[in-house]
Amino acid sequence: MRKLGTRSAQVLFLESFFLIFFIIAFTFGSGCVKSFEEDSYYNVKDMDISAERTGAAFIDLNVTTYIEKTQGDSAKNTSLLLKAYSQESGLLEIQKKIELGVLKKGDTKSVSQILTLPKTGGYDLQSVIFEENMQKGNGEIKVYNLDALPADVQETGLGIPEMDFRVKKVEGGKVLVENDIYLTNEGRETSKDFRMLVKVREMDAGLLADKVWTHTGEIRPEATAIQTVNLTMPDQYNYIVEVLIWNNDTIVERGEGYIQLSPIIEVKDRNTTQAREIQTSKFENAVEPEMVPEEESTAKKESSPGFSLSLSAVLLCSAAILRRRFL
Repeated sequence: MRKLGTRSAQVLFLESFFLIFFIIAFTFGSGCVKSFEEDSYYNVKDMDISAERTGAAFIDLNVTTYIEKTQGDSAKNTSLLLKAYSQESGLLEIQKKIELGVLKKGDTKSVSQILTLPKTGGYDLQSVIFEENMQKGNGEIKVYNLDALPADVQETGLGIPEMDFRVKKVEGGKVLVENDIYLTNEGRETSKDFRMLVKVREMDAGLLADKVWTHTGEIRPEATAIQTVNLTMPDQYNYIVEVLIWNNDTIVERGEGYIQLSPIIEVKDRNTTQAREIQTSKFENAVEPEMVPEEESTAKKESSPGFSLSLSAVLLCSAAILRRRFL
């Protein structure tokens, strides 16, 4: 009887062991046991908005997002996606993503991003935090009535990349110079017609030889226009030509060019310098260049090859008359 009882106890022990092993394996396989890695949680503590640049039609918004990692010990890379939705249409206007790297538990990080948006109405700005490819947090802030913000006074979009000078007349020790000023609109909208002052100043003494007021004209985005003024100055001096663009009573853009009618050169053998005499009259050019309109130039190119329609008709008529005479 003892042997039978001992065998039954052993069988019962083995059955219990396998049952416990099966339960533990099933529990681990189904994920009921908490992982040893602590889950990550992020919090958008605050968001700030400031106007970086305000133009006539567009605005650059500086959006700063303050991110806090409240929980988690994983060493995974995080990123921030900033999105702007139009309040009028609800459509996504623009989005920007920036990589933040690995954040430690308890860390707080501020991230600034620039969004260029049309200056119309308002926008809903959303900051979404990702850890690898999983969303871990988000924040939102709204901005209203951007079209009511005045444009920056200094923001014109105009630049002066180049100037050309041409001698038109030399008489009585005076030189009449034609000054071509290249104006490029680097902005996103057509520029206003600004006042422009062109001054000629002697390089050494700083004396003003001449000044002329003109206008820039309206210039389309990414286009270049040329404004021409005539300047009179004494011969055999060196000059600085200053171009000042005015918006009401404020100078908003500057440019410089140089006219050297008596340049200084180095004499290598004597280790000294001397003024080089320029015969300004040799550069005199009173002939006005003719500008060919783009439409006319294109038409000429298209019509140049082959015979014209009228000439072809005359040739056909002549061939018909000759044929009748010989038949």
